[in-house]
Amino acid sequence: MAHITVDDSENLEKAIKRFKRLVEKEGIIREYKKREYFEKPSTIKNRKNKTLQRKLMKKNRKSSGGSRNAY
Repeated sequence: MAHITVDDSENLEKAIKRFKRLVEKEGIIREYKKREYFEKPSTIKNRKNKTLQRKLMKKNRKSSGGSRNAY
């Protein structure tokens, strides 16, 4: 749970900015969006496999790509 203390002399906009940074750092919004609706375990597995495949393809492209324009 994100919690900040606000002084009387502190500007409200600064306090809101600090709170937003804290929430983003803790990943609260990301977690909320992930749990917003039920996702079947098979769907989760498929999504993870697709992201892994994409990552591997990108890595292979970078390592074997070299310089194409050797002019």
